[in-house]
Amino acid sequence: MAIRVMIVDDHSMVRQGLQMYFEGDPEVDIVGEARNGEEALRLAETVCPQVILMDLLMPVVDGFQAIKTLRRILPTAHIVAMTSVVEEAGVHRAIEAGAISYVLKDTRPDELRDAVLAAAEGRVCFPHESAGRLMRDAHTPDVDPQTLPDGEREVLRLLAAGRSTAEIAGALGCNEDEADERLNAAMSGLRLGGRAQAVLYATRKGLVPADLRPYLV
Repeated sequence: MAIRVMIVDDHSMVRQGLQMYFEGDPEVDIVGEARNGEEALRLAETVCPQVILMDLLMPVVDGFQAIKTLRRILPTAHIVAMTSVVEEAGVHRAIEAGAISYVLKDTRPDELRDAVLAAAEGRVCFPHESAGRLMRDAHTPDVDPQTLPDGEREVLRLLAAGRSTAEIAGALGCNEDEADERLNAAMSGLRLGGRAQAVLYATRKGLVPADLRPYLV
């Protein structure tokens, strides 16, 4: 079954370009478009996307607020932030709001497609050129992972090791909904916005080796 994708961008040319690129792709189905965060919030509950391509700088309701609200009202959807430039503060805000990854608008089409497929599986991916800076500069809580329950520590380790939701569920011996619940419990307890911030936390705290970064694209 094709991945249900919603596009949110205030530029019609960007929306049309993405529509044209994914047209005919058997693995991607564009189920809706929105011009700003306010429209996205209304549309998302109707079309129920699995992945949302979200511009950050938009009128009415910007991408940062939309990401945060969508994470609350549609927690099963994964949001890929789109930005024109690598602006560190903006990228950090998007990740803290709950974006699973981000792409530059001038990224190669195949890399964008890879990011969509990864997001649909619940995998975190960052562009090579910024992953090191994110690991160094992005905000994560200063909490010793040894103080976490064993189950929460393990689910964070699996996520940071690049496992998909299905693979995490298999490793934990549960279904995907239960795996999501465990991961959400771990992120809630640590006040992490989403999976990308959780990966940064887990890698920084040594739950996976620092040089094991399968979430790079």
